[in-house]
Amino acid sequence: MLQETTFAGIKADKQPVSGADLLLKSLEKEKVEVIFGYPGGAVLPIYDKIYDSKIRHILPRHEQGGIHAAEGYARISGKPGVVIATSGPGATNLVTGLADAMMDSLPLVVFTGQVATSVIGSDAFQEADILGITTPITKYNCQVRNINDIPRIIKEAFYIATTGRPGPVLIDFPKDIATGVVEVDEEPEVSLPGYQPTLQPNYLQIRKLTEAISSAKKPLILAGAGILHSKATAELKEYAEQQNIPVVHTLLGLGGFPQDHELFAGFGGMHGCYAANMAMYECDLLLNIGARFDDRLTGNLEHFAPNAVVAHIDIDPAEIGKNVPTKIPVVADAKEALKQLIAQEGKQPENKEWLETIQNWNKEYPYHYNKEDQENLKPQKVLEMIHEKTNGEAIVVTDVGQHQMWAAQYYPLNKADKWVTSGGLGTMGFGLPASIGAQIAAPDSTVVLVSGDGGFQMCTQELQVIREHNLPIKMVILNNMALGMVRQWQELFYKERYAHSLIPGQPDFVKLADAYGIKGYQINTNEEAEAVLNEVLHNDEPVVLDFRIDPKELVYPMIASGKGLHEMVGVKP
Repeated sequence: MLQETTFAGIKADKQPVSGADLLLKSLEKEKVEVIFGYPGGAVLPIYDKIYDSKIRHILPRHEQGGIHAAEGYARISGKPGVVIATSGPGATNLVTGLADAMMDSLPLVVFTGQVATSVIGSDAFQEADILGITTPITKYNCQVRNINDIPRIIKEAFYIATTGRPGPVLIDFPKDIATGVVEVDEEPEVSLPGYQPTLQPNYLQIRKLTEAISSAKKPLILAGAGILHSKATAELKEYAEQQNIPVVHTLLGLGGFPQDHELFAGFGGMHGCYAANMAMYECDLLLNIGARFDDRLTGNLEHFAPNAVVAHIDIDPAEIGKNVPTKIPVVADAKEALKQLIAQEGKQPENKEWLETIQNWNKEYPYHYNKEDQENLKPQKVLEMIHEKTNGEAIVVTDVGQHQMWAAQYYPLNKADKWVTSGGLGTMGFGLPASIGAQIAAPDSTVVLVSGDGGFQMCTQELQVIREHNLPIKMVILNNMALGMVRQWQELFYKERYAHSLIPGQPDFVKLADAYGIKGYQINTNEEAEAVLNEVLHNDEPVVLDFRIDPKELVYPMIASGKGLHEMVGVKP
């Protein structure tokens, strides 16, 4: 008589199971809701088990689309995005998404098929050394060489991807491991003595930081995406209010602090607002929580916060002091550090004049565009309309370029987990598939994709996924017949020598949408924009909106490459 056992929460007779069975049962144990995957020869044994699985499977039309969709899902749901691709080209097509997720700290668990262990290293058909290729762009990767290890490896993969600083984990699955058979009767345990993220801050450092803030005259909080990853938005708001400290957000941190709050100084960096950048330049104490001081935020490091005592709270110790010398380092989870700072009930700094200065900067130097120009459709106006008609409640997903910066400037966010964008890698083509993942993660939310005509065409094939699953994504193309940000730099820094940045030979996006069974509109005027947005924003159908915007419009303000935060251009009309 067979012995009865329990695996992955499922009671069953102890009997031989395949490696593919173990994979699917492990995913069920991790409560995986959706897999973004593309089949191929090396993963056919896995797909044969997916055929009977209750886990939802989304078939992208390109592996890059699949992994970007998983990123969008992870960013909105807070759960790891799960991806499967076959060996060789299927695996290498995931490289851009892995690098993007690594830069932006998004939790992914990625499974790649591999040729059988007997022919690894022989240049077999569709063989690629995906471990060697992805080592620099994954938090961890490994290849399964023993079928008995599958449950443990998968459990550890989810743990690594979602704890500490989140990131992508890749597991390479040889085909013979997937077809092999074994008996498993033990629940695996995670035992990673070399991986122990520090969650709780050092008490003495918290005391030192509290005292430094109390004595500051111009304190400033810089809030990054770490606030969102640690679910610390409430603690950030409570601490900022307790200490009466203004807050600047990074691009990826937007939504972590309400933008209509009186303490919100603005979005900082290359295309951030004047008040935010000048606040970072003139502050005497800068508290960075969960941001990595990237170059698009800091500008020329010689001029970044030159008079400030810099404190940095980050769960990744490698980021502290990497770019900016740090006087008060705190290695910890942002939520836990903020809880302890709040508990200190430190004396409020005497910073009344500082707060008034920042408020005056925001009043005197707001974002601006030519509102008198009624002949041309302005991208800023389009985003203002969308914000008004969605009450600022939509999930906004962007591609990369001018439209991305306009969205950050003109769609203010007051809630967390409403913003999906590619920051560190700046991946064109990210937006369309990422909006798919975002909509799947939040099926009852309005998802607005803001894309450019260039980036939209990089993953256009994923329109079929949107139609197939009837995902009601509102796809906004700010179409200026150009690679807009490239064109802007060529205009400003390359004497208007527009080398291959102008692309007048565009497809008809309305007909393209129709080919996929999706409604499309071309919009040329403010009046058309008003009418169409009123019609489509609140229905339950996907739509492509081709806004023909002013092709000469530039993103301002701007900090040119090599310049400091105080050297912004385009601050005033």
